[in-house]
Amino acid sequence: MSAEGFATALRDRDAGAHWLVGPDGVRRRLAVDRWHGPAEPATGPVVARCAGPTLDLGCGPGRLTVALTRAGLTALGVDVSARAVALTRARGAVAVRADLFDRLPAEGRWAHVVLLDGNIGIGGDPVALLSRCRSLLGPAGTVLVELDPPGAGSWQGLAHVVSGRDRGPVFRWARLDAGAVHDTATRAGLAVREVFRAGRRWFAGLAVP
Repeated sequence: MSAEGFATALRDRDAGAHWLVGPDGVRRRLAVDRWHGPAEPATGPVVARCAGPTLDLGCGPGRLTVALTRAGLTALGVDVSARAVALTRARGAVAVRADLFDRLPAEGRWAHVVLLDGNIGIGGDPVALLSRCRSLLGPAGTVLVELDPPGAGSWQGLAHVVSGRDRGPVFRWARLDAGAVHDTATRAGLAVREVFRAGRRWFAGLAVP
């Protein structure tokens, strides 16, 4: 996530609703309470698909990193926000503050890379992001990514967060729906192994062909 763009949502959980506003002008409510809470049932199928060292990119307050750790996995959260990293560590999980496009620990050796909560939008270019994820994987590794429902539409462009009367800075972001993931994955050098649902949420498992 953008350290500045999502700073208020990470810092002020109880400050009211937080909205992501994309280039289409549509306001989409951010699930801030979910980020700060425990891992919800919908994350269970994601955790269950991880069987080795797992990198949680854009970990936020760390609920998934904690769930992976409690499942007995080696898990590392990565976020550009110092606040997010501090919250993750306070929960007992391991996290580092870093831009995921910079050098990360154990590059090329991770069994799984996870992008949840809209983090496919990081950097505003899903192809570039998934290509980066591919470079982090070891042999037979997978990328587990959360998507918008089929038909929800995909976009890339400038976005900002609105929290009450406050308007955050503009940053590059993207949305990707389940119907568009195949072409995007192919362009990133990955293949879609599966698309699956957990409750109302959609996910895909990607692997090197």
